[in-house]
Amino acid sequence: MKITILGSGTSTGIPMVGCHCPVCSSTDPHDKRTRASLLIEIEGKYLLIDTSPDLRRQALRHRIPHIDAVLLTHPHADHINGIDDLRGFHFIHRRVVPCYGSSETMKAVRRNFSYIFRGHEVPGYAPLLEPHVIHEPFALFGRRIMPIHLYHGTMSATGYRIGAAAYLTDCSRIPESSFALLEGLDLLIIDGLRYTPHENHFNIEGALGVVKRLQPRRAVLTHLTHEVSHADGDRLPAGVELAYDGMELLV
Repeated sequence: MKITILGSGTSTGIPMVGCHCPVCSSTDPHDKRTRASLLIEIEGKYLLIDTSPDLRRQALRHRIPHIDAVLLTHPHADHINGIDDLRGFHFIHRRVVPCYGSSETMKAVRRNFSYIFRGHEVPGYAPLLEPHVIHEPFALFGRRIMPIHLYHGTMSATGYRIGAAAYLTDCSRIPESSFALLEGLDLLIIDGLRYTPHENHFNIEGALGVVKRLQPRRAVLTHLTHEVSHADGDRLPAGVELAYDGMELLV
């Protein structure tokens, strides 16, 4: 299973509009971050987690040939507003792709992007996605997909575990019942927004606390703001890294 971090940035992206701080002005390509999303390749199938507003750019950069399923973590704009960019794949392959998320997420996405799921009653506007509300583990491409309940501030969000890998973006608290589902990980990709506290996200200290508890073989902090330079990764504990756009991980 190959995992590509398509986007490692927070909702503003990095560089942030109007900002000239050291990270936004950095010449290190690892400090150029698009909005958070993930691609998983499983035996020729492409599974996308979240449809970032930068999806078109990400798909072109990584030459993604098709998308076979979409998982959604929550309905905030920086995670779903690129959903229309799936149309390009549909024009080529003419397939309606399954899309999975919690009842709250699917309700919001279907309300805001109803045409994505039902199309229009005119030629050329066919449905792109088939909605599936998930409450428990399900099978996809021969793999068990386990939704992980998270808290993103006061709202619920969904992380995903696939085999020995877990992706927990946009979270500030993990319920005890979810910790039990995250034991024995080879790879943990987790929200580590910035150094200063934030009520809706783990900061780096909080993320490291989760890593210490779960003890995955490898941990990657993502959804990063301009408080965090990629060079700061040298100061992290052994086995913990900062994400960057295009980072590839094999599990």
